[in-house]
Amino acid sequence: MRMPPFSLLTPDSLDEALSISGELADSGQEFDWVAGGTDLLPNYKWHLNSKPHVISLARISELSEISDTHIGAMVRLQDLIESDSVHPLISKVSSMIASVMLRRSGTVGGNICLDTRCFWFNQSEEWRESIEWCYKCDCGTGADCRVIPNQNTLCVATYQADLAPALMCLGASIHLASSRGTRSMSLPEFFQEDGVNRNVLAPGELVTHLTLPEDASDWVGDYQKLRQREAWDFPEAGVVVAWKKGKGAPSDLRVATTGLGSVPSLHQDEASAALADWEGEVSIEALADSIRKAVNPVLNTWFPPSYRRKMVKVLTKRASRDLLVR
Repeated sequence: MRMPPFSLLTPDSLDEALSISGELADSGQEFDWVAGGTDLLPNYKWHLNSKPHVISLARISELSEISDTHIGAMVRLQDLIESDSVHPLISKVSSMIASVMLRRSGTVGGNICLDTRCFWFNQSEEWRESIEWCYKCDCGTGADCRVIPNQNTLCVATYQADLAPALMCLGASIHLASSRGTRSMSLPEFFQEDGVNRNVLAPGELVTHLTLPEDASDWVGDYQKLRQREAWDFPEAGVVVAWKKGKGAPSDLRVATTGLGSVPSLHQDEASAALADWEGEVSIEALADSIRKAVNPVLNTWFPPSYRRKMVKVLTKRASRDLLVR
């Protein structure tokens, strides 16, 4: 498949990148950021919402800094596995993303900002044209959503990245920058429940890094993932369970999911309810069932919604197994 034409801009510093993006945004010209390119470039080959300008972040070294509490947006996923300073939960999740060749190119920022996916959307241009397009890529036709017919006001494409739920459970904050300044927020606040817009990034804005709180090292946890194959595939459902150890019961508990809606979700109410009257295996069973009830996948990935919901309970119980280890 041929790539559509675009101009590639390669700034050497963050200030230069923001200056370029500001100029393009002010003049009304559309553009994309490209980090590792493992998601953007295949989409461009399929002619999925391509832009006339692409700004590469590959030369901006300040975006590749990594420590125990700081992860730059351009840090490669494989670096998260190989670094001694990265939280073990983040390392484990990273090891379950795609394959080692893709992880050597894919970045943290790219994974967090991964485009939402839907089997009506992630197809060739000829295939999409044959069904008269869809709301996420309507090509000016005003097409309806193919998942929820007769409406074109909400896209329910699914967020299928892996890192976000682990970072949410560890209390991560995300940091953004543009030519207008910088801002920060907790990671759950970054996402928007809209398969088209996906997140709060404004025109000309990018993710610079994520930070973890000082107590992140006190948390332990696990990630369990449903996918068609053991390598490469995006999660059809993913569950992270993280906790702080206590005497006889965890002193704190968090659960987050991915691959089940347009945003990754932090299930704080369900975790708090399980922790309130902790009874070991009984509480884990109740927690798993409450997470199953909390998610509402739609029919736009390869496994049917009923199966994905059923597996959420299984995945939650698997991710909670070490909670019972004395």
